[in-house]
Amino acid sequence: MQTITTTEELTAFCARAKGVPYVTVDTEFLRERTYYSKLCLIQLALPGDDPADAVLIDPISGDLSLDPLLELFRAEDTIKVFHAARQDLEIFYIDHGVIPSPLFDTQVAAMVCGFGEQVGYETLVKRIAKQGLDKSSRFTDWSRRPLTDAQKTYALADVTHLRQIYEFLNRKLEESGRGRWVKEELATLTTPDTYITRPEDAWKRVKTRSNSPKFLAVVRELAQFRESYAQERNIPRNRVFKDDALVELASTKPANMQDLGRSRLLLREARKGPIAEGILTAVKAGLECPRDQLPVVPKDKDRGQGNPALADLLRVLLKAKSENSGVASKLIAPVADLDAIASGDRSVAALRGWRREVFGEDALRLCEGQVALAVKGATVDVIEIPD
Repeated sequence: MQTITTTEELTAFCARAKGVPYVTVDTEFLRERTYYSKLCLIQLALPGDDPADAVLIDPISGDLSLDPLLELFRAEDTIKVFHAARQDLEIFYIDHGVIPSPLFDTQVAAMVCGFGEQVGYETLVKRIAKQGLDKSSRFTDWSRRPLTDAQKTYALADVTHLRQIYEFLNRKLEESGRGRWVKEELATLTTPDTYITRPEDAWKRVKTRSNSPKFLAVVRELAQFRESYAQERNIPRNRVFKDDALVELASTKPANMQDLGRSRLLLREARKGPIAEGILTAVKAGLECPRDQLPVVPKDKDRGQGNPALADLLRVLLKAKSENSGVASKLIAPVADLDAIASGDRSVAALRGWRREVFGEDALRLCEGQVALAVKGATVDVIEIPD
């Protein structure tokens, strides 16, 4: 098995790759101790079964520029195939400003083709390639060198079996006419904003029990400070302070170091120095936030209860539509979307694109009393209600 460590070797392989219809891609990285992922290994495979068609690219050994690979990622005649691509794409976008295009994600395609919700690579290898995977190297520290033959074999398997999986799923999509569905799903993955974390928006990911604008103003300032601090020092945000500590601080609103020392959940390192100072500054800023600049509660946190019975009917309809289409129910509409529709919200994803065709149209008709649900044996039918 070839391990590429020079720009010349990478240039030659990528030149070959530009002449094929697709290339399968995977990465190995570390992120446990950093904010941003550290790229440790890249795997590529071309169609076919020649051993020379699958290689490892070592970005941390030797004198290697990834420019030839980035050029391949921009080549519109070669599809770049990943499985569960989000973290891989984030690395290439954050480090190099490139999102591979055109893109195919086998996890997304598998959900559309009826393989269940967020199906794993190992499952697809077993069900489509009829092979098993040796997972003994799963917890490898991929930054350490040299890599063993077992580690290299493990890494290559993530792209060699992917060839057969891609070809199978691509055929299924052509037969079913659902290729457009996958393209709709990939729109999020190919949007740069997906990979940009703005400190001022970090508060929206923090789960809180209170929707008080004044409370959320403190949460916003604390989350912004934490995100900026973590990004600048390239450390995990939880190493600064965890979400439960953030919510506690927003509730207790410490005004000085003595108040900070009473926190039950704050890490010892955060009770002094720049983190402690940043916390106190953030709390003060949140408390002094002008009324017209207070946070707006996200819709999903401030949504009315709607009609519980209607929400239950929508769940029944979704289950029926999922079974009929062979598409995972959570891919069509998560529970939050059903509750939103029952509450009168018409902006959710379940009412747009291919989801509207599969589920949303009948969901709206159900809400408007135009159709009813009837149980016939093990099936649920949509019945028109006469005017």
